[in-house]
Amino acid sequence: MTGQQRRLAVNRLASAEVEHLSMRPLWLCRRCGQPWPCGAAKLALLAEYREEPVSLFLYLAGCLHDAIDDLHQLNPSVTGSAADIFDRFLGWPARYTHAYRVRTTTAGSIEEASS
Repeated sequence: MTGQQRRLAVNRLASAEVEHLSMRPLWLCRRCGQPWPCGAAKLALLAEYREEPVSLFLYLAGCLHDAIDDLHQLNPSVTGSAADIFDRFLGWPARYTHAYRVRTTTAGSIEEASS
């Protein structure tokens, strides 16, 4: 293996080992370039915080706060939708964790419970 081939092989290994972490202040994934948290980052976060879903929400709330500050400093004229950035950081885990599931009741189930 030549020196150039060795460097290419090392670069390929190094890039494959990069985790799907945020690249601040752009809030893009360091590995795939998608808006962070990307799909792979979401899966990793769900696995990491499987037993502590409230901690996941607290971590992501801190990231949301930092992202709002960072993105506003980069381009204050483009604020974007508050709903979109909220969903990007805090909306998706609510769909996949049981931390904040709310049971809804219908009029029929209320009548059954009271009789």
